[in-house]
Amino acid sequence: MTVHEIADLAGVSIGTVDRVLHKRGRVSTATRAKIEAIIEQYQFIPNPIARRLKRNRPYRFCALIPRRDQDAGYWGQIVTGIERAAGEIKPLGVETEIIEFDRYDPAAFEQASDTVSAEKPEGLLFAPIMQKRTRPFVERICAEKMPLVFVDTDMPGTEPLCVIGQDSFKGGYLAGRLFHLFAGTVSMPIAVLDAHGDDYHITRRRDGFLNYAEENGFSVIVREYSDYDGCDISVEKIAEFLGEHRHLSGIFITNCMAHRVAEAAEQRRKNETFLLVGYDLIPSNRQLLLQGRISAIISQRPEEQGREALLTLFRSVVLEQTVETKREIPLDVYIRENTQPLTSGNL
Repeated sequence: MTVHEIADLAGVSIGTVDRVLHKRGRVSTATRAKIEAIIEQYQFIPNPIARRLKRNRPYRFCALIPRRDQDAGYWGQIVTGIERAAGEIKPLGVETEIIEFDRYDPAAFEQASDTVSAEKPEGLLFAPIMQKRTRPFVERICAEKMPLVFVDTDMPGTEPLCVIGQDSFKGGYLAGRLFHLFAGTVSMPIAVLDAHGDDYHITRRRDGFLNYAEENGFSVIVREYSDYDGCDISVEKIAEFLGEHRHLSGIFITNCMAHRVAEAAEQRRKNETFLLVGYDLIPSNRQLLLQGRISAIISQRPEEQGREALLTLFRSVVLEQTVETKREIPLDVYIRENTQPLTSGNL
């Protein structure tokens, strides 16, 4: 299907079809409806290369993401997905710049966000963590009508094109269910280490777990840790907590730091039975899962999130397709029996 064929079917000029495709100029309501019906019926997709040549310049997207080495390499997995998508759309006239920032340094985020604002890309992929700090930037981007896709988490009160991530409340609820499955009867308290508790998706995981605990009569101890402390939750802090609470059924940690909990538990609890559920199949968590020192990991497919976020921008901005406002990532659960050993392909 070509623009010429659409014009012939609709009985209008090529110029009229062009005005409908690019949402400019005057077209009667009836004519517009006829053209849009033909486009929908034949699943017409504009040629991105031709459009880029007509513009005489490439499309430019930015991805604003925490440093790839932070959170034990979790963000590196998202960046890998972004880079994969960038390679796919580059031949179609799209340039992608990945701008990384230190999530624990407010000045670093300000500098990175200023770079995005100055470059004025035609689309932005952003992970809206540390929401007290990043909300003013997001609100400014939304006010400027820059196409925006969130990856990893949502930011309530804003209206991006699309949010790509898990239902975090369901994820926390699932974690509670896993404790029930592993332990059968939960007689001693379960600790929730609310790491990065200033992030919306982290608090939703905690709330989902607490909801399951309340429904099933679990006793829960919550310890919150803030991004604004300036560093990741440390083994020393976790070991200190375990020293204060000797009688636990286990721990649910709301981010990717299950490997640090396992290390602290090894120091404090030695041969005691200890259930541990966390997030993200990063290499360190994968290794300890295989050793039986982590009970289960909930994975959120970070590479898929990164790839799909950039492709969503491409579909909306370049192809002018209507995109879904939310792409929910499945709740994948890994235990020792369904986890593959570390290889060069899954590092």
